[in-house]
Amino acid sequence: MRLAQVASWYYEEGLDQAAIARRLGCSRSMVSRYLKEARARGLVEIRVRHPLKTDPHLAEALRSAFGLKAAWVLAEPPADPSALLQRLGELGAQAVQPYLRPGVRIGVSWGTAVYAVVRALPERPVEGAQVIQIIGALGSDDPVIDGPELARWLAAKLGASLRLLHAPLLVESEATAFALRQERTVAETLRQARRVDVALIGIGSVDPALSSLRRAGYLTAADLVALRQAGAVGDVLARALNAEGRPLDHPLNRRVIGLALEDLKRIPLVIAVAGGAAKAPAIRAALRGGYVDLLVTDAAAAAAVLTPEGAMVYGA
Repeated sequence: MRLAQVASWYYEEGLDQAAIARRLGCSRSMVSRYLKEARARGLVEIRVRHPLKTDPHLAEALRSAFGLKAAWVLAEPPADPSALLQRLGELGAQAVQPYLRPGVRIGVSWGTAVYAVVRALPERPVEGAQVIQIIGALGSDDPVIDGPELARWLAAKLGASLRLLHAPLLVESEATAFALRQERTVAETLRQARRVDVALIGIGSVDPALSSLRRAGYLTAADLVALRQAGAVGDVLARALNAEGRPLDHPLNRRVIGLALEDLKRIPLVIAVAGGAAKAPAIRAALRGGYVDLLVTDAAAAAAVLTPEGAMVYGA
């Protein structure tokens, strides 16, 4: 039983050997022996993955249509959402790694796409690196996709220093949000967030079946209906956007604690990871708004995003 638990923590949850050793109250060498024994007994099956197939034609079309620095497009995306998310995470990890240079400052958002990227990144110490949480915490029952946990996990993988944003993602009133942004430690973290070299973000949807804010309990189905009626098609850093990528003049946007969208635009490299054709309106809005420099997506989503721009339909 212990062998299976250790293997699950290491291979499925992404905990490193030191973290597992602390949980068990044993040495790292003992954890290493547990992992070797788990493989020897067949509890763990290791598969070598071939390089992910990408679609350079769609990538260039996205780059040209929206003025991106780069786009990475997963070819032949799987129909299963979990498999798609995993592959996008792997592709996102490949896209991020060239920018993990000594001294890099990395801003981390939240959500399933960011989780998939952090999970796929290998442990690779980067001298002088710093990880900064750029949007408040969900405080939900799903901590693995929350900003603080993702920032901690990434910092551990890179051997980086860590700066957390000690505030909720969304508060009850605009007055509370304003006061929290003035609080000394929150204001200092947001100041540091403005100075990151690279930001890793997801792109949210107002579709009730896809909305992370709804899953986290911040928004109801009725809230999402109201946002759509107000013109929202998606969100970036939890700020609702219209189809042209402009933030809505809506109380929700003023209740968010995190890096401002105008500050996000000033970051040298913003990497966004989002996929699935259903997210195309949200992805298109984020691109039109100029919030993304490097997009990681899949061929179905890319084609749907490009169709209104006079481009091709996937599979045509």
